[in-house]
Amino acid sequence: MAQEHVNRKEKLSPVKLTAVQYGILLMMLVLIGGLWRLQVLGVDNWRVLAEQNRIRKVPVLAARGKLLDRDGRLLVDNYPSVSCFLVREQNRNIDEDLPLIAKGLHLDLEQLQATLHRYRLAPGYQPIPIKQDVSPDEQAFIEAHRNELPELETLDEERRLYPKDGFAAHLIGYVGELSEDDLNKPQYAYYEPGDVVGKAGVEQTYDELLRGQDGSMDVVVDSHGREVGRRGIQLATPGQDLKLTIDIDVQRAAELALGDANGAVVAMDPRNGEILALVSHPNYDPNAFAVKIGRTEWNKLITDPNHPLMNKAIQDQLAPGSTFKVIMSVAGLQEGVAQNLKVNCSGGGDFYGHYFKCDHHHGLLSIHDAIPESCDTYFYQLASILGIDTIAKYATELGIGSRTGVDLPNEMVGVMPSTQWKLKNFHEKWYAGEVISVGIGQGALEVTPLQLVRALSGIASGGHMVRPHVVDPKQLPAEFRQAVQDSFPGSGERQVEINPDTWTTVTDGMAAATTPGLYHTAEAAHLEGIDFAGKTGTAQVVGGGDTHNKGGSKTPNAWFVGMAPRRNPEIAVVVLQEHGDWGSGSAKLAAQIITAYVNKKRRQENNLVEAPGKPATVEMGAVWSATPSGGKPGAGRFEIPVGDAGLKVAGLVVPRSQKRDRGHPDSSVTVDSGAVLPERYRGLVAGGTR
Repeated sequence: MAQEHVNRKEKLSPVKLTAVQYGILLMMLVLIGGLWRLQVLGVDNWRVLAEQNRIRKVPVLAARGKLLDRDGRLLVDNYPSVSCFLVREQNRNIDEDLPLIAKGLHLDLEQLQATLHRYRLAPGYQPIPIKQDVSPDEQAFIEAHRNELPELETLDEERRLYPKDGFAAHLIGYVGELSEDDLNKPQYAYYEPGDVVGKAGVEQTYDELLRGQDGSMDVVVDSHGREVGRRGIQLATPGQDLKLTIDIDVQRAAELALGDANGAVVAMDPRNGEILALVSHPNYDPNAFAVKIGRTEWNKLITDPNHPLMNKAIQDQLAPGSTFKVIMSVAGLQEGVAQNLKVNCSGGGDFYGHYFKCDHHHGLLSIHDAIPESCDTYFYQLASILGIDTIAKYATELGIGSRTGVDLPNEMVGVMPSTQWKLKNFHEKWYAGEVISVGIGQGALEVTPLQLVRALSGIASGGHMVRPHVVDPKQLPAEFRQAVQDSFPGSGERQVEINPDTWTTVTDGMAAATTPGLYHTAEAAHLEGIDFAGKTGTAQVVGGGDTHNKGGSKTPNAWFVGMAPRRNPEIAVVVLQEHGDWGSGSAKLAAQIITAYVNKKRRQENNLVEAPGKPATVEMGAVWSATPSGGKPGAGRFEIPVGDAGLKVAGLVVPRSQKRDRGHPDSSVTVDSGAVLPERYRGLVAGGTR
């Protein structure tokens, strides 16, 4: 009986047994469900992950768009290069390999370690750039150590090749790798460490168009990360080539004219705002940035007291000196004051209890003499009559004290003082005596070279104010073109009301300044046979006094703004020589640039009729009459084969012919018959008789 009682106690109750059985069944169902999810439902996902374990996606970098001058000549190109990256997806201690890597790639070990430390928070799959523009012997080192250093990878790139000697450096700009600070800026939100972007000039403004779209290539690797094959490739889309407005020949003339002097030159077409040349000295070599610039060289650039990285054409804010007298003349004439104002200059004058000097004893003069002779006494008197707010009104309309809107980064605004300006910035009233210095372009007045040439050439153009630009906008997508205008706000294109008599008086006065005459400030820059006008400026510097010791820190800045022809000019040039002494020196430099422009234009005009065809000599003063090609009457028109359109024959603009527009191989243009051709048009004529 006792044994039977023990056996009954060891048996499980049916309820417990059932619970255990259902528990085991549930566990098996969970396991089966998990296996089903892994093996069936998630098969595609795991297949992709498995593929990723053996396939590495390597970027195919897009070639950056080229930069051309206005005639299609190459300015900035690319060259093939190889960069080395460190891939951390290897199951190895990379730190142990760093001494060998540094030695083989000629890197500083501490700098290499610092690079890796900077990327310590980056994802492990992100390659770390450690050496750009790898040399052939360094490439050989990488290939020879594939087994020992599988973490090293190379990538083919296209690097920027800029003109030598910093030619047009501040206009073109440069490219560089994004810094940590850059990556925190909103405009670089979608970029990654190591990306190369435009950092200055055209490269920065038009980076979105120039950089293109990167592609990628699938590379098959083994368990050690070594490449064993390649699969698909997505080709990169090259960046857009851009045609600039600058003319290499005019740019070269401007570079040579300024020489080693510190300062700036801008040549502009006042009819449309196209920048023909832009120079800033001292310059720098953009090629140093194409491959990551060294710390020593960078520190040298940023600590140089002459500021080689500053684009002085749009960032140097200085007193304009006597060049401002042109604006003063416009204000005085428009207000009806200067027409009848005569001043006797005895070497200076008393104003508001102070004596203000003039460089010469000019005697009695009117506005017609005051402009070419640049008489300070006359403009002291004119300023005291007009007052600061009237002067500021006209200067502001002409763009002084506001950005021009040029499509280059970091343009400065300048300063046009007024009673409101002083109250706002200094919480002080404007004293009447302060206007005397402003009247001759001194005092609180500050301009940039581009502001000044735009203002004075706008006056010479009858008040037509343009928006300067360095890239031909016709080649830009409409949305991007609008975005550029929105990103670079300025006073923009507009018409300033200038009386025809004012226009004539001022432009004739500037033309007289460049012709021989007593006290004419730019007579040394006179150009025979060229209608060349302009205005000099000698601007005192802070603490400079009357010291004229060229090149010294107290020497005045030398300005000149000139244009050709005097009215409705085709070209306007500003020259600034920092501490360059008298403005007459800058006038000579501007004359060199104007001469280069005019000579090139004349050469082009001479070549207009120099084309293969039936010869017919064009003699001096000849009147042409002709029959069109094919011998049929042409109602007084004939054809001349030429290399391009848009040139002038005897003052008539030559349009593109219908044949050229339709792509006809016999490109030609038509001009009105009866045109009188001067001697410079001697040459060959096809399809016509004289």
